[in-house]
Amino acid sequence: MRKLKLQMQLSLDGFNSTGPNDEQQWVTWAWDEIKSHVLDLARSCDTELIGRSLAEDYLPFWKNVLSQPDSPMYEAAEIKADQKKVVFTQTKDESIWESTTLAKGDLAEEVRQLKQQEGKDMIVYGGSSFVANLVKAGLVDEFHLYINPIAIGHGTALFDNLVDWQRLKLITSITFPSGIILLQYEKI
Repeated sequence: MRKLKLQMQLSLDGFNSTGPNDEQQWVTWAWDEIKSHVLDLARSCDTELIGRSLAEDYLPFWKNVLSQPDSPMYEAAEIKADQKKVVFTQTKDESIWESTTLAKGDLAEEVRQLKQQEGKDMIVYGGSSFVANLVKAGLVDEFHLYINPIAIGHGTALFDNLVDWQRLKLITSITFPSGIILLQYEKI
C-alpha cells in the first residue's frame, strides 16, 4: 500500500501558517541547505494531494517556475510537473488546472482509495486546514517537519484538530546551519 507523506514548515512553537491565506513570511529561507532532502522526498512520490484553496495559487506558481530554468526552484518544478495531482474540493465541478483530477467525495475514503492504487507514495505540502483534516483522520503515514528557528505566537497548528493521540516514531533528525531542524516521523 502507498504511503501519504507530509512535508511542512513549522515554527518552533508548532504553527504552520498565520493569517487567512496561509501566510508564511516567517519561514527561514535556506533552500541550499534543505534542497537535497526536499527533492529526494518529492522524487519518492508520484502523486501530490492538494486542497482546493491552496491549488488556486500553488498550481499556477509551479507552472510559472517551470518556465524559468534559472530559478533555484526549477528542479522542484520539474519533479512536480511529472507528478499526478489530486485536488480535493467540494465546490468545483471540473478541474481548471491541467494534469489534475478532482476528488469530491469523503476525504478519508478518497485517500484510502488512492493509497490502494499502484504507484509510488503520495505527498502533501499544505494548506493548513486541508492538512489538519488529513492528520485528524489519521491518513498521514510520514511527517517530514522542518522546524524553523522562530516562535510566532499564533497561527494554525498542525495538530490542532486531533481528537485522539497519534503516536509517532522518530526516523531521523537533521540540524541545518540556518537553525532549521528536520524531524522525520512515521505513524506507529
